Amino acid sequence: MKQFITIFYLFFSILAFGQVNGDWSQLDKRVTPSWFEDAKFGIFIHWGLYAVPAWATKSNADGFGSGYSEWYWQRLNDKSLKIHPEFMDFHLKNYGPNFKYQDFTTQFKAELFEPNHWADVFAKSGAKYVVLTSKHHEGFAMWPSKFSWNWNAKDVGPHRDLAGDLIKSVKQAGLKMGFYYSIYEWYNPLYRSDVKKYVDQYMIPQIKELVDNYEPDLFWPDGEWEKSDTIWRSTEIVNWLYNHPKVKDNIVINDRWGNNTKGKHGSFYTTEYGLGNIDEKSPKRPWEECRGIGQSFGYNRYEYLNDYSSAKQLIHSLITIVANGGNLLLNIGPTSDGRIPVIMEQRLTEIGDWLKINGDAIYGSRKLLSGIKSSQKHHFFTEKGNSIYLIVTKWDNKIEIESTFKPSSIRLLGYNDPIKYSFKNGKIIIDCPTFTPENIPSLTAWAFEIKK
Repeated sequence: MKQFITIFYLFFSILAFGQVNGDWSQLDKRVTPSWFEDAKFGIFIHWGLYAVPAWATKSNADGFGSGYSEWYWQRLNDKSLKIHPEFMDFHLKNYGPNFKYQDFTTQFKAELFEPNHWADVFAKSGAKYVVLTSKHHEGFAMWPSKFSWNWNAKDVGPHRDLAGDLIKSVKQAGLKMGFYYSIYEWYNPLYRSDVKKYVDQYMIPQIKELVDNYEPDLFWPDGEWEKSDTIWRSTEIVNWLYNHPKVKDNIVINDRWGNNTKGKHGSFYTTEYGLGNIDEKSPKRPWEECRGIGQSFGYNRYEYLNDYSSAKQLIHSLITIVANGGNLLLNIGPTSDGRIPVIMEQRLTEIGDWLKINGDAIYGSRKLLSGIKSSQKHHFFTEKGNSIYLIVTKWDNKIEIESTFKPSSIRLLGYNDPIKYSFKNGKIIIDCPTFTPENIPSLTAWAFEIKK
């Protein structure tokens, strides 16, 4: 009887997840699809019911996540009220004591949401992939999930398949797209009463529903920190993803599969606002930094202009990350009526304008390992094929860098005139041109292509 049960369980597992012979030691042997490392720049989207109150305290000043507006519901239920009393004060003042978080569904209408416009903004930003929060820790699904009856964007609120509409437009625009998915939910009764049943009867079926329906290129779990990967049955899910006939060739996953997996497993490792546990100098896998344009992921009306990074700062962040071998996943927080805030759209447009000129130094590049080096902190390097790119974030009249080879040519991206340079005693010396307002290729950073 025991043997029969074992055979039955293995058979059921094969039906549910595909191959069952992949623990992390096997799964980590899978090569990350090259599109991810080539892309370098992606757009993160935090959008849900929290876009209605759209409020949080500033800059994580009183605890991790306190400055994140998407944590609004959790902060309201902070039993101590000693860490985050401002959230309750704000809520009582503006909505009253009888207004529940669930009541925000009546105000989350997305009536101005135009997925084709969003996709156009993302394409013009120079991003190559998009990650939408399909479900945050609140549990509200942005697609008509049968496992979130009456707690999804189709049954209530917008009465629309927001995730489905967006992924269709984004892929039509030629970009890759995937989903953020919170594997835990703050107040799901099943999660709070029986985690095993929650995983078996809710979480795994919902993940399968999301992947089967929309065939994402990327799956970005979060909320993993409460349990181990064993409790979440993570390797079984990853096995299923890696063997799914419609996504197996493109799918990439992050490292957030349990409180013991960050920086250890997955297609790529993650950092957040510069915080993480990977070795950026020599990571074992590709890596990605996620952050907002402001200090929150979800839209926060309490942020002012000086809380937002300038386009120059964001471009410099992109350069620094790419030069260290990573990707930048830059977040936007749309409004409850479905608009990308104009200041965010402006930032994305300015990044895209820079990438139109300097994209060769970014897309498809890899971290420079040898050949050229500089002592200047405003010098950054990438390499691709026979080209090494020197990206400078501060303009100098003359540049000196150490090199093990004599260049065959040097050009400045976006500039048509020849660049004067010399090579002597293991140094490349570049005489930088004098620009006029008419011929300056950029105001934020400049890229030289150095051919071997």
